[in-house]
Amino acid sequence: MILKHLVDTQDYSKTELLDIIHLIRRIKEADRQGCTPKLLEGASLAMLFEEPSTRTRISFEVAMTELGGHSLYLKPGEIHLGARESLYDTARVIARYVDCIMARTLKHDTVVKLAQWSTVPVINGLTDFNHPTQVICDVVTMLEHAPAGKKMEDFHVTYIGDSTNLASSLMMICTQMGMHFTFGGPAKYQPPAEWRKVCEDNCKVSGGTFRVTDDPVEAVKDADFIYTDLWWWVGQEDQIPERRAAFMPKYQVNMDLFRKAPAHCKFMHCLPASRNVEATDEVMDSPNSVIFDQAENRLHTEKGLLVYFIYPNLKRPSSELQAYHKGEIEAFLEKKLF
Repeated sequence: MILKHLVDTQDYSKTELLDIIHLIRRIKEADRQGCTPKLLEGASLAMLFEEPSTRTRISFEVAMTELGGHSLYLKPGEIHLGARESLYDTARVIARYVDCIMARTLKHDTVVKLAQWSTVPVINGLTDFNHPTQVICDVVTMLEHAPAGKKMEDFHVTYIGDSTNLASSLMMICTQMGMHFTFGGPAKYQPPAEWRKVCEDNCKVSGGTFRVTDDPVEAVKDADFIYTDLWWWVGQEDQIPERRAAFMPKYQVNMDLFRKAPAHCKFMHCLPASRNVEATDEVMDSPNSVIFDQAENRLHTEKGLLVYFIYPNLKRPSSELQAYHKGEIEAFLEKKLF
């Protein structure tokens, strides 16, 4: 059995990530022609959610269905994630029922421990630290909207805003893939030293670059892609006045700031968004916005990830073996029940 988990993109090499991305793009091409292969027929996915989601739940559930498998949505209150049952027992039990576990948890350590103890692949659907499925999707989207004449290693990606769990994942995968990444935000909300070190170490290997600035105009001047996210999240509601004052209006992605970037620059946002807060409607709905392409690509990304992690471990019995067991069971039923 080949047991791999997706907890963090940093656990994979650039070559392995490119393999996943190429698989996603091949499956998307098949999807567009109505030829999605039923590669996961008979497989089951457990989807564990400690907080609600739109894109993550729908994309994984539809992906599993279209690949021929089945998904189970387990929301808060329906499963014991360390409450009344240890995480160890939960991981070991669920792994006996399904072929893969996708978990969206409040604490990163929960996913780490699920992966440590599960005997089937675990996919991180978002934690308080990172969001690997989203940023793999983002690289797919960037490649689809690559500026003319540029390869991936030429991309300049600028993130404007707060150092969120999305920002951590984005800066790490971009530097890992050899891109040029700029973080623009107020000093208090810039990425911590340990995140920066990961990115700097990535650049030494990949040839990418990484920089942090509090000047948004400087940050976007060479951008091929400008990305932003929410300025506050669950549990930060009491900080909203302080955060709004720190980011508005200097770090809002509005047309005035967007026009400081090259004309071909694309706008990205993982959604959900607070419209006219971190970005204006004018930018989000502009011809240069690819936010809905991003959202769609979550579906194709989840298909690729599910195939990559589940398919190698599926049992593929011969037609003769299937016929043998069918015959044995039918013979038993005929003898005992009829």
